[in-house]
Amino acid sequence: MLNTVLVDAGPLIALFDRDDNYHEAVKNFLSKGQYRFVSTAAVFTEVSYMLNFSVGAQIDFFEWVLKKGVILYDVERRGISRIIELLQKYSDLPMDFADATLVLAAEKTGIRSIISIDSDFDVYRLPGKEKIHNIFSGRDDA
Repeated sequence: MLNTVLVDAGPLIALFDRDDNYHEAVKNFLSKGQYRFVSTAAVFTEVSYMLNFSVGAQIDFFEWVLKKGVILYDVERRGISRIIELLQKYSDLPMDFADATLVLAAEKTGIRSIISIDSDFDVYRLPGKEKIHNIFSGRDDA
């Protein structure tokens, strides 16, 4: 049975950019095939932008999304108010829009695990001060 997890842009960029410092670690981590992924359009946009050095890498990414059946969490208009709250709360980091959509997705779906390279997810909290557990162990600070 696959565990459903959120996936941030960093690991996805690393997976499709062979020059990324995390490429091998992400590739090895994801090759275990233990996860079903949920992400957002904001994350997809960030990944596509960071892979703009190669249309082939962008296409490979989107084909992988289709093949892996990545679930796209849809941020609805009413979620924008919560995103504004999150951006204000974490303005000292600062939190970016893609991260805010992932926190919103965690709140709305009940998913409490993420695959991320960013240490920001060690700071973000859900209501009740609950942490989103980062399960990627290939980070420098892990």
